[in-house]
Amino acid sequence: QVQLVESGGGLVQPGGSLTLSCIGSGFTFSSYTMSWYRQAPGKERDLVASIGRLGISTNYAASVKGRFTISRDNAKNTVYLQMNSLKPEDTAVYYCKRVYPDYWGQGTQVTVSA
Repeated sequence: QVQLVESGGGLVQPGGSLTLSCIGSGFTFSSYTMSWYRQAPGKERDLVASIGRLGISTNYAASVKGRFTISRDNAKNTVYLQMNSLKPEDTAVYYCKRVYPDYWGQGTQVTVSA
């Protein structure tokens, strides 16, 4: 069965960095666009970044552009989200998503606080 398992979340101080990972299984990982979303308490789930099947095409939300980098390693069935210069407003549960047909991971909490 399809599975997406995120890891790498945690508590970090403002200005710090974290790298999230999402390992996919049960499907041909290299055939799908992959995305990261986030959902803060009381807010909608929003797109953070997406990456095409070959890892060449990427796009980012305006709020994270220049600070976050999405990448993938198809040999390891893994998509990454490198997050730098973290701000308190980046606090959220971060979800990995396989695109079309959509499938979600369980999420990993990122908390940015002093």
